[in-house]
Amino acid sequence: MFPWSDFALAVPELAAFGADRLLRPPAYLATVTSEGGPRLHPVTPIVSSTGLYVFMEATSPKGRDLRKRRRFAMHNGVPDTVGSGGEFFLSGEGVEVDDHAVRTEAIAAASYDPAARYVLFELLVGVAVANGYGDVTLPEPSRWSADA
Repeated sequence: MFPWSDFALAVPELAAFGADRLLRPPAYLATVTSEGGPRLHPVTPIVSSTGLYVFMEATSPKGRDLRKRRRFAMHNGVPDTVGSGGEFFLSGEGVEVDDHAVRTEAIAAASYDPAARYVLFELLVGVAVANGYGDVTLPEPSRWSADA
């Protein structure tokens, strides 16, 4: 798994495509429940120069899922049934962040004012995929894996 900054250095066009899509609300974060099933959450991701982050309430089920199982998938919202503008998907692991400097950076990069009580998670990238349906130029490469 790689921090967003390392992913962006490895495949800058794909990272730029992904950031553009993820920063158009809403994005959707999928986690794994204690029963092994999927759980889906609308989120407002934060892309900074060092990482991909999400803030949440301390009691959030998604936070509980990430603390226990770490695995996630994220997908941008699309504006219509034909996927105009393209899609971006990534999966990896979420890690709770308890570093004041990182939290300060994430707050500065956020499109909203995160409450002081919110918990911060960094989303590490394992796989990233861009997809389009003819109305958008896809980055090259359009798929990337940390295992490659």
